[in-house]
Parts: sequence; structure tokens; C-alpha cells
Amino acid sequence: MKRLIFTLALAVSLVGALSAQVDGKAIGLRFGGFAGDGAEVSYQQPLGNANRLELDLGLNHYGFGLSGVYQWVWDLSSLSDGFNWYAGVGANIGSYNYYSSSPLNVGVLGQIGIEYNFNIPLQLSLDYRPGIFLLNGFYPVYDGICLSARYRF
Repeated sequence: MKRLIFTLALAVSLVGALSAQVDGKAIGLRFGGFAGDGAEVSYQQPLGNANRLELDLGLNHYGFGLSGVYQWVWDLSSLSDGFNWYAGVGANIGSYNYYSSSPLNVGVLGQIGIEYNFNIPLQLSLDYRPGIFLLNGFYPVYDGICLSARYRF
């Protein structure tokens, strides 16, 4: 039993040591997000040293979508200083006349990605964000790989 507790304590401390420092707020564009068409306005708000909230708003000819994702961020500086990877869960609300005639859809989503923070206030990231709508039938939320460019402040 002592070995199990020691192993768990060691694992928790290692995960804590690998947490990245979230560097302030960021705003920019997430390309290919909403319904795979165009770009979304993207905003990141730190919620702690290694956690943040990402909000994305997209508009296109199918309707609009607002996504919110709670993200955990981990350090990948072993690749190069400035690299992090992140994963998160969240929700999406929007009106998509492409999928159904309903005026409103609500969904859940997940996200995993990698980012690079330059020495200048620029952040580039690639992520994968699958999800599913829950109202009016189960329809997939766009789940392609997206590129984001954000100004950090």
C-alpha cells in the first residue's frame, strides 16, 4: 500500500512539474473552425498557471457558432522553448441551418493541440476539436485540424 501511495504521489508531482506557464491573454483568428468554413474570432483567458478558457465565435452562410473550451496546458520546451500542448473539454451553441431547420443547436466538444509562443507577442497553434450536437438529432460539429494565429498581451 505504501508503494502505491508513493507511486501516485510521484506521478502527481511529475504532472505538476510538467505544467506550462500560461502567458497572459491572447486574441486572434482560428482558421477552418466553424463548420470548416472561414475563420473564427478566438480569445484565450488564463484561469491559473496551467489552465485557460478559450472562446471562439464563428459566422458563415450556415449560421453562427460560439464555443467555449476549458483547457489544461503542458510544457513541451524539450522540443524548443515556447512549445506547449493542451487538451480541453467544452460546449458549443449556435444556429446552423446546414444541419437542421432548428434555430438552435447545443453540443459538447473536446480539443487537443500544440502551440508555439514566439519571443514577440505571437502565438501559432494547430488543434483538433471533435464534437457533437445534442439537440434536434446528433450531428457532428466540424472536427478538422485548425490553425490559429493570436496576439498575446
